[in-house]
Amino acid sequence: MTRFLSLLLLSAFLLASFFFWHHEKNFSAAAEKLPSSQILYWYDPMHPEQHFDKPGKSPYMNMDLVPKLAGEEKKDEGIRINHATVQNLGVRLAKVERIALSREIDVSGLIGFDEREVAILQARTGGFVERVYGLAPGDVIKKGDAVVVLSVPEWTAAENEFLAARNDPLLKDSARERMRLAGLPENDMREIEKHGKAFPTFTLRSPVTGVIQSLDIRQGMSVSPGQTLIRINGLSKVWLDAAVPQSLSDAVHAGDTVSAKIYSGESIAGKVEAVLPVMDESSRSVKVRISLSNPDLKLRPGASSQVRIGHAENKTALVVPSEAIIRTGKRSIVMVSEGGGKFVPNEVSTGQEIGDRTVILSGLMENQEIASSGQFLIDSEASLSGIMARSVPSMKHSNDIMETDEADATIVKLSGNEVTLKHGPFKAFDMPAMTMPYALASPQLAEGLETGDRVHVRLSMHGEDYVVDEMKKVMP
Repeated sequence: MTRFLSLLLLSAFLLASFFFWHHEKNFSAAAEKLPSSQILYWYDPMHPEQHFDKPGKSPYMNMDLVPKLAGEEKKDEGIRINHATVQNLGVRLAKVERIALSREIDVSGLIGFDEREVAILQARTGGFVERVYGLAPGDVIKKGDAVVVLSVPEWTAAENEFLAARNDPLLKDSARERMRLAGLPENDMREIEKHGKAFPTFTLRSPVTGVIQSLDIRQGMSVSPGQTLIRINGLSKVWLDAAVPQSLSDAVHAGDTVSAKIYSGESIAGKVEAVLPVMDESSRSVKVRISLSNPDLKLRPGASSQVRIGHAENKTALVVPSEAIIRTGKRSIVMVSEGGGKFVPNEVSTGQEIGDRTVILSGLMENQEIASSGQFLIDSEASLSGIMARSVPSMKHSNDIMETDEADATIVKLSGNEVTLKHGPFKAFDMPAMTMPYALASPQLAEGLETGDRVHVRLSMHGEDYVVDEMKKVMP
């Protein structure tokens, strides 16, 4: 396969070289017969963006420069390729689409106990363990199940005192309060009052359904006041701790939707409960806590899970296949199809990548067709023909501005033509306070500003996109 690709690329290069030599030879010979007034400038077809004021050799490939003739710039831009050549090159077309803009992050996570659902049974006073109900750490226990039978002399004394005073309205309430302060369970106090007799032993029951974490009692033991008898972790809810890389942590917020795929292959829906403030130094990741309901006890603490966190932005954007974009380092170009085998190089401004597609900020319109494969050969042909890419229209002069609003903000991140702001609400757009990235109408807006600066911004709506078209530093 590698050998086949190498042969294909070599053939394409030889074809392009022959075309260039033949084109250059004929064009240069014809140019010698033209008066200098008809020649605007000279250029290298392989680098048509650089102009020269006289003929000579190209500084790039030592080839003769080609003249640009007056009136030639008015010719129809683009290059035509016949249908057979399109098929031979394997050119595929794709449409520019508009999609709902959301950001999804795929990470891994571990299921753990919800530390808010913890029940601890302690001895409120000294006593003896009469019986333990065949339990051990790791066992699942239901709410109301018996755990241990205790004999507590102080409780027995408080019971007898209550029974002796139960017919005296003045002493009954005081005796009942003494039982409660001694630590008698509420259900046992009701049974004593109902049956009118004292109980020599007392049964402690689990207040929750969960798993036993620790059980530090055995039959015949004595217990002291404040001693922990059993610790139970509830299982009706669990925590899923996901590790989000530092570079993506600003895109995750409390309330974001979550889809967690567990070991059985089932997907469980949940929400981000909190983005914890501490970063793991070894993995440079931020822990994101997700709360998941566990009514069927399918989610087992300790199990791993694949997590997809989605952050809806309530916006739409134009997207194209990422493979369709030719990135030169200084700019991004796509080959726009205008039908009949005609292709025009078009410069575009790109945004974030969503899966295998890239957001287009400007330079294309919805439903336009572009080359998604074979575009590099078309671009080489266009360069040999001296066809320049259409430049990106300035967003600053867009006529699609619908509405504006202003708010104070803090700069979280600056990156090229984009700024991430932690801002107050934009009431005109029904937008609450949040942290979110926005396109800048002009890179000059960020001059003299840096991360952490307090600014006052004006947000405008350009088509379907929000754009910062004014940003001024607020002095402390």
